[in-house]
Amino acid sequence: MDKDTTPPYLSLFAALSYGIASMAMVFINKAVVMEYAYSMTLLTLQQLATALLIHSGRVMGWTRAKALNVDTAKKLVLVSLFYNGNVAFALASLKGVNIPMYIAIKRLTPLAVLIAGLFYKKGKHSKQVILSVSLTAAGVMIAALGDFSFDLLGYTMALISVFFQTMYLVLVERSGAEDGLSSIEIMFYNSLLSLPFLVFLIIVTGEFPSSLSLLYAKSASVYFFVMFVLSLVMGIILNYTMFLCTIVNSALTTTIVGVLKGVGSTTLGFFLLGGVQVHFLNVSGLVINTLGGLWYSLAKYQEKMRRTAIPK
Repeated sequence: MDKDTTPPYLSLFAALSYGIASMAMVFINKAVVMEYAYSMTLLTLQQLATALLIHSGRVMGWTRAKALNVDTAKKLVLVSLFYNGNVAFALASLKGVNIPMYIAIKRLTPLAVLIAGLFYKKGKHSKQVILSVSLTAAGVMIAALGDFSFDLLGYTMALISVFFQTMYLVLVERSGAEDGLSSIEIMFYNSLLSLPFLVFLIIVTGEFPSSLSLLYAKSASVYFFVMFVLSLVMGIILNYTMFLCTIVNSALTTTIVGVLKGVGSTTLGFFLLGGVQVHFLNVSGLVINTLGGLWYSLAKYQEKMRRTAIPK
């Protein structure tokens, strides 16, 4: 579906769904990795569950996703590589970084996507978009100054995750537009292509088979079992809403939605799953960050209204 002809309600639904799913996923993953340190095994199981569900849905006729195509799979190898790099480093960073600061670091993604877009797009973004994204990033920096704890490894992994997230969002946007792939089809290819790479990693890193033994032992806990199942389910929902939002909107819009949902996540993160001390800089940074996100949303809305007003 062309971005310019996408119904406004679908664009809004895609953005809101991704924001809600993304916010929930941060807390669910944090709860799981606090008790289960094998993040690569968790990611592998999430991708396996996604691939099996979509395949079953296609066989049963619940989805119109096309059958596996080797040529298409080859085109999406990089998408899968960058996606898994993003999630793997993000999960690893959550072990040492509290939720508010994790979200603050991840909010640097819009600026990275904006810069990356200058290299692969012929057109340029408006001054309003550039300034609003810059304001959002400035808010991140100010909020980060209020962090009284510092985990070098955790921060480094989160920053690497930002790079990988930027690359796969840009590639997903191009794949959906150029190859006419739906969000479900991209998600299926991504999950399927991820499995060999992830299985190799959990074996090389030594997670397997200890990770499965610990998972079996931890499953006796009702709390952990529920959180783990939710992690698998939300992984599927998050992937779908993320790809949908990127295809019907844009990579930059998807990252800005992530920024806005991060405000609520950060606020809750001060009190849940290892809260942090409230500081003037935290609050000031979040306010600036939010204003930048709202400014961007207004600028993009005005751009879309101008495009749809032009006779085809």
